[in-house]
Parts: sequence; structure tokens; C-alpha cells
Amino acid sequence: MSENPDKVPFFLHPKPHAEILRRHRVHWVQKSFQLSAGLAILLYFLSVLVQVYAINYATESASNSVTDIILSNTPVFDVAWLFVYGMFAFAGFIAFLCITHPKRIPFTLYSLTLFTLIRSVFVSLTHLSPFPVQTVIDFGTAITRMFFGGDLFFSGHTGAPFLMALLFWREKGLRYLFLVWSVFFATIVLLGHLHYSIDVLSAYFITYTIYCVAKWAFPKARALFESDSPFQEKR
Repeated sequence: MSENPDKVPFFLHPKPHAEILRRHRVHWVQKSFQLSAGLAILLYFLSVLVQVYAINYATESASNSVTDIILSNTPVFDVAWLFVYGMFAFAGFIAFLCITHPKRIPFTLYSLTLFTLIRSVFVSLTHLSPFPVQTVIDFGTAITRMFFGGDLFFSGHTGAPFLMALLFWREKGLRYLFLVWSVFFATIVLLGHLHYSIDVLSAYFITYTIYCVAKWAFPKARALFESDSPFQEKR
């Protein structure tokens, strides 16, 4: 029997585009997958809308800044472009991973939905003003409101890559890539004084809890995510 094509790394396939189409055909013909993936996509976009309102509310309700053991003792660095475009690159990479392996779509989006909703709750409850001295911001109104609002606690830039590391823990290369990405973002937000130290540190603990909740809440999506391919075509 030939090797399971779902277990062959994407970049080693002689015809990667044909393999991607095969994987999508295998999964999207399944009613259960259509329902799960469709619901996951819908819930994720709804969670993003909730986050937008939470950010606007926190920004408008921001009170005073506070001192910070790290920010108060380090100079500020201009890292705004890494902060913004690094997150766009991160989102693009997640999309790539889901497109190349559609079985990853439901659990990835369910987990990100939980992450976004829970973070929105924390953001709505915490109204600290950003640290008074931070990196220069010049990205226009839309991006500025999206990335530089009053949504401080907890750091999404730090938590989201860590969540992906937990999801892809069995895939060693991706695990370490996302862990490095998380530490990189944690460093960036502190160097730019874009988050308080507690925003960064707490992100790891809260995100791990979110991952545990996602495993409990979506066992079927998780099983599909970690499977070789239960819907693999018979050969």
C-alpha cells in the first residue's frame, strides 16, 4: 500500500496543487465537515465583530496609565511595522496551513473564536490607558484603531501564536516556529511599550486555559485535526 498522502509534507508532493484539491474534495463532500467548518467560519467572524466593539469600548473608557517594572526602565523602540505586518504575516500563515490541510479548519477556528471572545471579555473589563511613551504610530485610522486601541489585557500578539503552538504540538517544526513567533511578539510589544508586562505574562496562562477549554468543547473537531485523515479516499 502506498504511503498515506495526507502524511507527506506539502512541499514534498510532486504536484502540491493537485494534492490540495484532492484533500479539499475528500473533506468538503462530507456533510459533517461542511456543517462543522461552516459553523466555525461563521463563529470566528462573529467573534471578530465582538472584539471590534470591545476594543472601541475599552479605548473610549481608558482611564490612566500605570508604571511598569519593564517599561518604566527601558527605552522605547520603533517596532510598529513589525507589530502590524508581523501579525498580518502570522494570519496569512495560519490561512496557508488551513488551506493546505482543510481538516485543520474547524478546530483552528473554534479555538481562535474562543480566544477572541475570551480576550474581548478581559478587554471590556480592563480600562487602563496605554503606556504614555510608546512606539510611533502612523498607519491610518483603520489599522490604528485595530492594533493600537485600549485592548491591553491580555496580549493577543503573544497569546495567538502560543495557542497555535499548542494546537500543532505534535508537529515539531510548527510547534517551535509558533513558540518562537510568540516570544518574538512578546519582545516586540515590550520594546515598543505597546503592552504592559502583565499583559504579556498573563497571555501564556490564559491561552493555555483557552486551549484546554477548546479541547473539551470541540472533541470531534480536535480528533479530525489530529487524525491522518478519517475521510481519506479508498485506494
